[in-house]
Order: sequence, then C-alpha cells, then structure tokens
Amino acid sequence: MDRVSAFDEPLKKLLGGATAKVMAEHLDLHTVGDLLHHYPRRYEERGRLTALADLPLDEHVTVVAQVADARVLMFNNGRGKRLEVTLTDGHGRLQLVFFGHGVHKPHKELLPGRRAMFAGKVSVFNRKMQLAHPTYQLLDAESVDEAGATEAVDAFAGRLLPIYPACKQLDSWRIAKAVDTVLPSAQEVVDPLPPSLREGRGFTALPEALLKVHRPQTKADIAEARDRLKWDEAFVLQVALARRRYADTQLPAAARGPRPGGLLDAFDAKLPFTLTDGQLKVSKEIFDDLAIEHPMHRLLQGEVGSGKTMVALRAMLRVVDAGGQAAMLAPTEVLAQQHHRSITEMMGELAEGGMLGGSEHGTKVVLLTGSMGVAARRKALLDLVTGEAGIVIGTHALIEDKVRFHDLGLVVVDEQHRFGVEQRDALRSKGQQPPHLLVMTATPIPRTVAMTVFGDLETSVLDQLPAGRSPIASHVVPAKDKPHFLSRAWERVREEVENGHQAYVVCPRIGDDAEDEAAGKKAKKKTPEDDGEKRPPLAVLEIAEQLAKGPLAGLRIEVLHGRMNPDDKDDVMRRFAAGDVDVLVATTVIEVGVNVPNATAMVIMDADRFGVSQLHQLRGRVGRGSAPGLCLLVSEAHEAGPARARLSAVAATLDGFELSRIDLEQRREGDVLGQAQSGVRSSLRMLTVIDDEEVIAAAREEAVAIVAADPELTRLPELRTALDALLDKEREQYLDKG
Repeated sequence: MDRVSAFDEPLKKLLGGATAKVMAEHLDLHTVGDLLHHYPRRYEERGRLTALADLPLDEHVTVVAQVADARVLMFNNGRGKRLEVTLTDGHGRLQLVFFGHGVHKPHKELLPGRRAMFAGKVSVFNRKMQLAHPTYQLLDAESVDEAGATEAVDAFAGRLLPIYPACKQLDSWRIAKAVDTVLPSAQEVVDPLPPSLREGRGFTALPEALLKVHRPQTKADIAEARDRLKWDEAFVLQVALARRRYADTQLPAAARGPRPGGLLDAFDAKLPFTLTDGQLKVSKEIFDDLAIEHPMHRLLQGEVGSGKTMVALRAMLRVVDAGGQAAMLAPTEVLAQQHHRSITEMMGELAEGGMLGGSEHGTKVVLLTGSMGVAARRKALLDLVTGEAGIVIGTHALIEDKVRFHDLGLVVVDEQHRFGVEQRDALRSKGQQPPHLLVMTATPIPRTVAMTVFGDLETSVLDQLPAGRSPIASHVVPAKDKPHFLSRAWERVREEVENGHQAYVVCPRIGDDAEDEAAGKKAKKKTPEDDGEKRPPLAVLEIAEQLAKGPLAGLRIEVLHGRMNPDDKDDVMRRFAAGDVDVLVATTVIEVGVNVPNATAMVIMDADRFGVSQLHQLRGRVGRGSAPGLCLLVSEAHEAGPARARLSAVAATLDGFELSRIDLEQRREGDVLGQAQSGVRSSLRMLTVIDDEEVIAAAREEAVAIVAADPELTRLPELRTALDALLDKEREQYLDKG
C-alpha cells in the first residue's frame, strides 16, 4: 500500500460500519490517517491511580481508580433503585451513580478493592463531584472470566495506558482497540520529511513514531514520538504557508506611492490630535509596502481602541491619492455602518468629492450592504465602476459578482477571524491586478499563533493606546451564590446613568420566535439524562423587559440584535450615540467597532457562555472617553469550574496578549487553526502553539529555505502528498478555481 491508500483507507472497511459511524459523527474521524492522528491525550500507568481532585467539571474524562464502597439505595417508595459507588485515589473521592436497570451489572462487578478505568462526564450533585452512568473496564486479574478472556489484562499489564480524547458514545478503551486494528497500516506510511532534514535533526521515522505514540513501552518512547509528530505538523503547515507567501511575491501589483499636497496631506492637516508614535511607525511600514510592485499582505494587530481605523484610513487615502480605490470589508452591517459614519465624520468635506461644498481634494465614500434599497445600491455600484467613489465600506455584499471597481488598489479586512481565506481572495480578484491587502484584528495574537494562523501575512502591532482612554475596572458577579451582588450591579448601572453616562447590557441570545422555535426543536431531541443540563442562555428581549419593569424602571432602555431591520438597527445606534438612550440591551453585535465615549458601564449576562477574546472585545466598548469604565461579568457557573476561572482571568487583566495566551491554554484541545483560517484542516493535534514556539520558528525557517529552492516541491513528492492531505477538498477546489 502506498502512503495515500494507507492513510486514506475508510475506517468502515477495517472497523465495521457501526464503530466507523460513531467515529465519523462524534469525533470527526473518517480514515485510517484520521484515527492514527487521533493521539492519546495522556497516559496512565497501570499501577497508578488518577488524581481525582483535579478533574475538570463538565468534561468527558477517563480515570483509573479503585472502588472504596458501593451501596444500593431505594427511592419512590421502593419502586426505584440507585447504585452509588465511591471511587478513591488514596486522597480524593469521586462518586458514581447508576439508576434503574443499569444497577445490576455494576453492583456485581464494582466490589470494594477492585480497580477499573471509568469514563463519563464530570458533574456536581449535592456539592460532590460525580459521574452519572459511566462506562467502565475492569483492570484487575479477578475480573477476567473463566473462558480466559484475558484481553483487558493482557492489553494493559505492565504498560502505559493511552487515554484518548473520547465522547459519550465511544470511550477511550474502545478507541484504543480500534487503533490496534489500524496500527499495522502505519508501517506502510511514506515519510513526508525530506531525508536530509530528518537525519540532520535526528528524528525517528514516521511509522515508528506512530507506533510509539499509540503503544509506548516507556516514557522515553512518548517523548521521542511527540518530538517527531510535532515537527510534522509544524513543518507541513509552514511549507503550505511559505508556498502561499512565495506565490504572492510572484504576483504583480500597482505601486501606490505618495502624492505631496494630496488628499492624505489635507486629511493630516485637519486632524485635531497628534498621531501616536505607534500609529506613525505602523503607517510607515504600510506605506513602504504600498510603494512596491508586489501586493502587500499585512496583518495589523492592535488592542481595542488603539487607533487601527485611523491607520487603515490613512492607507486608503494614500491609495486614492495614487489614483486607486480602497475597499473596507466589515463582518456585520452594524459595523459597516459604524465605520462609514466614523470615516465620513473624520474626513468631513474631504468625503464629499464632486458634491457642492466638498473639498477639491475630496473623494466619495460609499456604503454597500446587502440590505440597501435598490436605488441606493445601484447608485453605489455606479460610483464604484466609474471611479467616482475612492473609498467603499461594506459587508460580504462587496464580494458579489455584480460589484465592479474602476481600479481597486487596497482591500482592508476588519476583524480577520470572521473571514476565511476564500472571502479575502474573492475580494482581491476584483482588481485588474491583485490589490494590496491589510487585515486588521483587535484580538491580540501571540507571536507563535501569528506565525501559524496568519503565516501568509507580515505583522504590525499597535500596542499604544491614544491619549484620553480611561481605565476599565472588571468584576465577576456570582449571581447564583450571591444574588445581592446582581442587585448591586443594577444599582451601579443606575448610578452611572444618573451621572449622565450610558450603559450596555449584553446577552448571548435574542429570544425571538425564530430562535425559540429552533431551540424547541433541539429540546425535543433531548434524552432523559439531559434534564440536568443548564437552562437556555439569557435573552435580550426577556432581559430588556425584566429591567424595564424592575431594577431599571424609568430609564430609557432599547434593544439591538442581528435580526432587526437594518434601518432600525442604525436608528437605535444613532440615538444611543446621541445620548437619547440610557441602556442598550444587545447581543454581541456591539462587539467590535462600536464607539460611544459616553458609555461607561457594561453588564455581561451569562458571561461564562462567551470566550475570553470575545469578553475582552466587548469590554473594550466602555472606557472610551474621559470617565473610567466598569465591566461586570455576571455568571451562574460553579465557583470551582473552568468557566469561572476564565472569567476571573478576564477580570484580572486588561492586557489582550496575556488574555490570548490564557484563551489558548484553555482551548488547546480545540482547533485553533480551524477557527481562524478556513482551508487548513490540520487541527493541531500534537503541537500546542503556545508551548512550541521554538518548533514553529525552526519549522518556518526550514520551510522557507525548501520553498525558495524548489517552489513546486518537484524533488519532494512525499511532502507534496502530505500537503495535499492538509488542504481539505473545498480548499483544493477553491485553489483550482483561483
């Protein structure tokens, strides 16, 4: 078997339909290669018990533990049975609960003193940690039946037990069995690393690394395998990015040099403040790129409120001066309208080119969104195709086939994590030659992630806040344990309003009919054990009504969410910005770009339902003026759980880079790349972008050298094959179209 057929063999051929179906649906594993790259999360030693005190709440875990005691309890006047088993690791304790017909077998098998592997979801009941209806596999010799089925003991005797990322439908030891079935295929795998690189760095061969990571004899085996597999992930990904960068440098682009006495000079002359040193430095990096005859590909990272829009606007004006057009792509209509409003306000008469009272240097700044009326849309499209409009701000509507430019010179993408590579490229294809590209993000990205996720872009960082920004105090409000804290939160909002300021209240859900219907359909599919699940997230419409009747009665309260008519959304935002609304109850549509300096307080309901970066973004909406900001994170999450730890971290620091590190550490099981850059299917299974900076940097260096010497990888067919496996089908089709 060659590498392709060995790795691409469907699992159902080797494992049978039922197991393969569960693996595909619940773990996204479809081929032999997928399963061989589903590495153990950790390893247990057969004689050692898992530390029970450290188990994470709400997660599916596998533990090795000893039965301390087991007892059957009756309830419902003797009609119902419950088996409670207490596990121990010699220090902590964990309770197992089995109900009804599920009591009989574990009652016979889980006797005091027995050791087993247990898998289930950790929850809290009566202040005790428990697993309800866990699956288990006995590990001691007495558990083997007379027919000599010693499999469990043979498989685990004196060996490191691999514990795999599992799910409710498939526990770790069944995954281990499936891996045993496909491991022989690993011997057929062709190595993607060039031999000189592999030998030069002393790496073990790939088939051996796969064997050692799944079935290690010693801890040294694990370390050796991990070193090799981390390198593969980092290297193949960096080669893909290096090839993309190389291809970009081969493209032609129109150089957009300076024009003394033009629009940019006129704009700078009327600025009422001085640009920060950071803004000047980053502007110079961008202007230098714009003056070259190859397309710029630059990522501009800046903390919330560091003045990225100003830097982007000056770059757009430079391009207009050079006879080109600039397009700014925003992720939502609210944000596109906000950008259009703030840019036209900043430019004043310079944004009224060709109009009465407009400046002679001016240009037209148009807005283009999906919900515009036919006449306004037709006018905007005409202004673009004739070149009358030098700057256009819009949503995905800019990418549509109908949109034509006179001479598109620069594309600015706001909040990159909302756009895949596809949209970026589709907009770039609008120019006669590829336009320059500036990507902005307010989510600070550690250097390694920038090298990994945005490896095809050069990076600029704005880390200085402009003068006049105020500090923001953040606090966690434990609504369940201390309801009076929540009452105090609403009092604080009222105090801010009485002092002439405004407030945001953010909820995770809208609470309208369409959403409730979808939630209802989901609820119908619930199984009995879901009854203990969390309540639905709090909703904008319900909270707004409760506040208006209760703690904030008498204040001017409005709602804002994504399903509102665009004109209504714009109207609410305008009135809030003008100070005609005291409290805005909204979804995360206000997360980026909304700028109301008079808003000083924010209450985030069900804050544990949001990610760290999202909370940091939301919080950046307050403290934008001269008065200090206040952000209250309301949560019912358990004090000892990971959700509360996340909120405490957000409350403890305003440093976005520090928070992005925390976010990564907490999401390391997740697919950092998949969330940030569509097209790269390699979820980092072994590499952790936060710990493996040296590996990523070294892999990038090797990749750049290899691609410079052989851009098509003609001398490295195995590496090409590995690269094809990294790019998923959609991405391949997309590249073909491109």
